[in-house]
Amino acid sequence: MNQQLAGYAPTPVTARMENHGNAMLKVAMATGQDLFARTGSVVAYEGFVQYEPNPPAVRQIASSWVTGEGAPLMKCSGDGLLYLADYGADVVVVHLDGDALSVNGTNVLAFDAHLQWGVERVKGMAKFAGQGLWNVQIGGTGWVALTSRGTPIVVDCGRGDDETYVDPDALIAWSPSLKVKGKRSFKASSLIGRGSGEAYQMAFSGQGIVVVQPSEDSTDRLRVRN
Repeated sequence: MNQQLAGYAPTPVTARMENHGNAMLKVAMATGQDLFARTGSVVAYEGFVQYEPNPPAVRQIASSWVTGEGAPLMKCSGDGLLYLADYGADVVVVHLDGDALSVNGTNVLAFDAHLQWGVERVKGMAKFAGQGLWNVQIGGTGWVALTSRGTPIVVDCGRGDDETYVDPDALIAWSPSLKVKGKRSFKASSLIGRGSGEAYQMAFSGQGIVVVQPSEDSTDRLRVRN
């Protein structure tokens, strides 16, 4: 049996964050290299790892976190290996090198605690979504892990002058440098968006990337915010 299961054994550590299969994240923990992770996402760990639910840094940010966009976070510290997952969703590992990502809060799995982050209103969407659409912006140099319901596609918006249109319920993340605006479609048979009647799309232009998953989020990201 050991030989049959050998292919599933942990692999040697090669990076701070890496995939173990499509749906699991492996994090190499070390003293002083703390991690923010989605609460309840730890499926296994080796070594000495401590958890702090709702740490002060998260509580401070949470004071401006809008209901429906938040992802409850815990702080992880210690030495060892940490394995994270989110109900079998694909895991996408990104290394930021002085740049940033604007991420749907429900798609945040983990990120280095030293990165700068906060909840930001998406400009250009307020008139389409009541008081606006909110995302988690993460920036600096370090590691970020996102989740995707299926294998995502990364669209390079800088390859031409045309705008890129995305169903907001399938949107995972994008470069904050992109310009964003909303577009309405009143056709019942809209190409983008599954709902009948009025549909919303997000239009991106400029230099940057957009990450899109092949499955629409069950939450309504364009509900009116209070």
